[in-house]
This record gives sequence, C-alpha cells and structure tokens, in this order.
Amino acid sequence: MRMSGGEQGNGIVRRRVLRLLALLPAACTSPNPNLYTLAVVRGPMRAGAPQRVELRLISLAHYLDRTQIVRSSEDYRLDVLGNDWWGEPLDSMLSRVLVQELSQRLPESAVYAENSGISATPDASVELNVQRMDQDSSGAVLLLAQVAVTRAGRVTQARNLRFSVVPQGVGTTGLVAAMSAAVGQLADAIADLLTSSAKR
Repeated sequence: MRMSGGEQGNGIVRRRVLRLLALLPAACTSPNPNLYTLAVVRGPMRAGAPQRVELRLISLAHYLDRTQIVRSSEDYRLDVLGNDWWGEPLDSMLSRVLVQELSQRLPESAVYAENSGISATPDASVELNVQRMDQDSSGAVLLLAQVAVTRAGRVTQARNLRFSVVPQGVGTTGLVAAMSAAVGQLADAIADLLTSSAKR
C-alpha cells in the first residue's frame, strides 16, 4: 500500500521525535562527580601518652556535613563545589585520618575510633567538635575546633583550636591539600594534649 506524501512526512517527523526522546536521558544526566579524600600528614613523634586512646565520634558543623565539598562560608553564603564530592562522609573520613595520624605521632599508644571494632576500655578519650573547615576571605583554609581529653571520667584538657593554611596548589586539589595540612596540625595539637594530660 502506497503512502501519501502527508503520511510519509508525518512518519518522518514521528521518527525524529522518537530519536530526540531517546537522547533526552543521556543529555539530562550530570557528569560523574570528582571524588576527593583527605591525605594523612605525618608529624613529630611523642612519648608518654596514655596507652589506649579512643577518638570519640566527631561532631561536625551541620553546614559541613554534606557530600559536596564546601569551599567557603564567607559573606553570609555557602560556596559549595557541586561536582567535587568527598569520597566518604566527612566525619568518618576525619576520624579515619586522625586515628592514623595520632597512631604515627604516638607510637607507644594504641589509638582507635569509638565506632571501630575495638572495645577495649580506653585510658584516655578525645572528644572533637569541628566548627569550621573552609576558606576564609583571604583564601586560606581556616580550621576551627574544640577538643577535650578525658581520663578516668574527668576532663583533663580542653582547648579551642585555630589553624590557618594557605593552599599551595590551585583548584579543588589545592584546597583539599590545604585542608589535609590543617588536619595534620590538629593531630599535632591533640597529640600534645594527650602527652601533657598523661603527666598530670
């Protein structure tokens, strides 16, 4: 059966529309996110810390508790890197990195996280509240934290800590490297508190 010119034209249009509809899902999907992780930064070793140290669950400012990396919280707004994500929840990543960094700095101590598989009674516990970890108006990464060390049910050390690190690289990689350096400085400060608290 022979189709008229109008029917042929309608068929061509219909096929083109179907092709376009088939392409829509591919066009609407966003590119795969870039995943980042904090690096473990080595520091000076210390002696005299408690034998068993437990790092309690880390408390994060809620604005940091997201998949996307927060570049800055300056000028009343959040600058979030929409396609640059943390490779794991930030509180879990901070805990993992700090346990490794404290273990390196305190070779005589067994350092473990509260949510790990280890259930040994600690000689000292570290509580950490991260209030800020992003770039300030100068471009430096600003890390603000509160830390407390508890021994035998009593807080022996408590500090407000502030670290500022200027990124040496560009883009998100430079930002995450500066954050890693700031967390390494935080580990240095916690190791100092644990060493001094053991002498009390």
